[in-house]
Amino acid sequence: MGEVFVHRPVLQREALEALTGGGGKRFLDGTLGGGGDSAALLEAFPSAEVLGIDRDPAALRAAAERLEAYGGRFHAWHGTFSRLEQALDDRGWPDVDGILLDIGVSSPQIDTPERGFSFRFDAPLDMRMDPSTGATAAELLNTLSAEELADIFWKYGEERFSRQVARAIVARRQQHPWERTKELAELLERVIGRSHQHGLPPPTRVFQALRIAVNHELDELSAALRAAERRLAPGGRLVVISFHSLEDRIVKQFLQHAALQCICPPGMPCTCHKQVTFRILTRKPVTASSEELTANSRAACAKMRCAERTDAPSEWMGRSVKRL
Repeated sequence: MGEVFVHRPVLQREALEALTGGGGKRFLDGTLGGGGDSAALLEAFPSAEVLGIDRDPAALRAAAERLEAYGGRFHAWHGTFSRLEQALDDRGWPDVDGILLDIGVSSPQIDTPERGFSFRFDAPLDMRMDPSTGATAAELLNTLSAEELADIFWKYGEERFSRQVARAIVARRQQHPWERTKELAELLERVIGRSHQHGLPPPTRVFQALRIAVNHELDELSAALRAAERRLAPGGRLVVISFHSLEDRIVKQFLQHAALQCICPPGMPCTCHKQVTFRILTRKPVTASSEELTANSRAACAKMRCAERTDAPSEWMGRSVKRL
C-alpha cells in the first residue's frame, strides 16, 4: 500500500473562525487525515495543543511527519473518533476547548486503488478505513442476506434499485464469491443502467452505502457527538463538517435536541427538567465559497455546523451509546 496521504481540508477557514471563540488551549481533531486541519489549528493558536485521532494508519503516519516540527504540542491517537473519550483519558485531558469532526472518506483513501473505495479502479473490495480490523466490503457481500444488503443500499445509498441489486449480488456469489471492485461495478452497470441515475455512474450509490456500512460511519458519528457533549468545556466549540445528507441530518437533529429547553408536549406543564447543552451558532449550514469550489470540486457537498457548549451537565452522562 502506498504511503502518500495528501488530503485537502474543506471549509478550513470557516472552521478555524468558528473554533476561535472556544478559548484555544486544547483542541481535538477527530478526523486527523493528513494533518492539514491540525496544522492550521497549531498555527492559529500558538500556545495550544492538538490531539489528532484517526483510524487509518496511513493518515497517522503522514500527519506525524507533517506535524513533527510542532513537537510536544501535537499528539496522535489511533482509533475511531467515537472513542474520543478514551483518547482524552490516555492523554490526561479532562476536557477540551474545541472539537473538529470532518466526516467521511478522505481523498487519498478514494484515490488509492488498493483501498477498494472507488469503482474507478479494479482492486480488492475492502473499503475499510482501518485496514487492520473489521469486515471488508467483500465479506459483507458474501455473507449478508439479500434483504440485509437491500436495506444497506437503500438506507445508506438511497438506491432505488436496492432489492434488484441485492438479489443479483446473492445470485452471482453462488457461482463465485465477490472479490474485486470491477466485478461489482460491472454488475451494477447491468442491473441499474445509466438511464436511471440522473448523471451519476450506476455504481455510485451502492459503493457509498457499502463504505458507510463497512466503517459503521453513522453509528460512529452519533456516538462521537454524544462524547463531544460530555468532554467539551463550557464555552467550547463543536464544529462538524459533513458531506452526505444522512450525516448532516444526524448532526442537525442532535444539535436541535441539545438546544431545546423543554421536550414536553406543547401546552403541558414542563416536567422533563431538560437543560440546554449546546447553543447553536449556525442556524443554516455553512457551505464552501465559490473560490474554494473552483479550487476543490469535492467541497461542493460540504456542510459545516457549529455549536457552543453551555455549562449544563451532559444529557448522555452515564448512558449507553445508541444511534440517534
